[in-house]
Amino acid sequence: MKNSQDQLEILRKINKKPKLSQRELAKELGFSLGKLNYCIKELKKKGLVKIENFKKNPNKLNYIYLLTPKGVSEKTKLTINFMKKKAKEYDELKKELNL
Repeated sequence: MKNSQDQLEILRKINKKPKLSQRELAKELGFSLGKLNYCIKELKKKGLVKIENFKKNPNKLNYIYLLTPKGVSEKTKLTINFMKKKAKEYDELKKELNL
């Protein structure tokens, strides 16, 4: 998974709404279902997300997505890097406007 911004968005959304289906997650994130499925598999391989089965109703099996401790740590790191990048962009824009 190359795009850290996508990774951060997925980790944040899973942290807030772990019971969303992949289809619902994809819709809320603006991703295709295929892209989200690929990303979740990669996050699982990295040990950032744990996927558990649960029964929503007797006829349907669903999954719950949970951040692992490593996933929480990675989300924090990505958030800090994102904020540093935005602060740098803000400072650059501020300099341009003062010229």
